[in-house]
Amino acid sequence: MKVGLIGLGLMGHGMAESLLRGGHELTVYNRTASKADALVAKGARLAKTPADACRGDVVITMLADDAAVEEVTFGAHGILENLSVGAVHVSASTISVALADRLTIEHSQSGKHFVSAPVFGRPQVAAAGQLNILAAGAAEPVKRVLPVLESMAQKVWPFGERPSAANLVKLSGNFMIFAAVEALAESIALIRKGGVDEHAFVDLMTSTLFAAPIYKGYAPLITKQQYQPPGFAAPLGLKDVRLALTAGESLKVPLPLGSLVRDKFLTLLARGGEGDDIAALGKVAAEQAGM
Repeated sequence: MKVGLIGLGLMGHGMAESLLRGGHELTVYNRTASKADALVAKGARLAKTPADACRGDVVITMLADDAAVEEVTFGAHGILENLSVGAVHVSASTISVALADRLTIEHSQSGKHFVSAPVFGRPQVAAAGQLNILAAGAAEPVKRVLPVLESMAQKVWPFGERPSAANLVKLSGNFMIFAAVEALAESIALIRKGGVDEHAFVDLMTSTLFAAPIYKGYAPLITKQQYQPPGFAAPLGLKDVRLALTAGESLKVPLPLGSLVRDKFLTLLARGGEGDDIAALGKVAAEQAGM
């Protein structure tokens, strides 16, 4: 398929590599054009504007936040103005439920389709084409973009015909990730201050009671205090937990753990953790324990 991809951050770059391996005709756009050099060398075409990435069957956005998605969708030379009638905009970004609902309405009114397809996986998983991708939207456009999504995924998980449903699932999943990392952070701080071998503790927990990817992936980062370079940057963690809290408020669902994690992220950023991975919640827990 003819695919445009807007956003070549750590995740977007890996997704682009997977799309090229999948044989798609790929056009990429990024504000810093040099980030596309390696992809162009592998056969991608470089777009000069977001509009230039909207000439094919589908355009994918993989951007940091609501503001960035709004800018490339509604702004000058944006997606809504330039995407062909009947073509599909796939948002892989972690955005708010409210923005997903707005995008659905705006695309429909202009004769275009919107599909939400947020992803689970760190950058190396994206580069390997092994993401878990959530997909929600009208049946026909979802079916049409499925070969594109499958090029980047180990599995595509359907969540019905309302696009924002996939965004609510994504925010809920990220909330669970943050809660797990915070639990690891506090437990490891307790073990470390008690003079017990934290590596042995982590080996025990991740081999028995908590033998799951999140625990196995983040526990070593905390024990080794390996917080840079970030695979999931702390400012994005704060953004996502805020979006989860907003969704909870809208649906009248209290998320007390979400409020706790938000405050921990704020503490991390206040102490200079802008460039850290979310695993640096371990640093906050250690500092609060006097270590």
